[in-house]
Amino acid sequence: MNSYEEKISLLSEMIAFAILDGELHDREYDFLLMIAEELEISKEKFMELFEKRGETKVIKDEFNRILHFYRLALLMHCDGVLHDREKIKINEIGINMGLNPNAMKRVLCLMEKSPNQMVDGEVLLGAFQEQLN
Repeated sequence: MNSYEEKISLLSEMIAFAILDGELHDREYDFLLMIAEELEISKEKFMELFEKRGETKVIKDEFNRILHFYRLALLMHCDGVLHDREKIKINEIGINMGLNPNAMKRVLCLMEKSPNQMVDGEVLLGAFQEQLN
């Protein structure tokens, strides 16, 4: 993530995704706040993003697109309930970012089977790289 605007865009998209099901669970809020801190976004700016929706920026680097997809997938699992709207939206976002649909499906399946809904970084990147061969 290079610019502050890109970081704001990423977090804004994550917030919109979190409230897609009509509510924001405490675990989702905590996860979003943790991401905001990781991206060095102030709590005041973080709170502002819930009130106004910004334009999303294109993530140029493939690694960061995969990382963003994974963060969204983790967020999707935070509340312990997988909504159909979330599954549809995460696929739309991934396709719009230019990610391989088969790799996204594989990662989401691996996450669902995992006891903690997490996937090892090498497995995550491997899922996207094997689609390139």
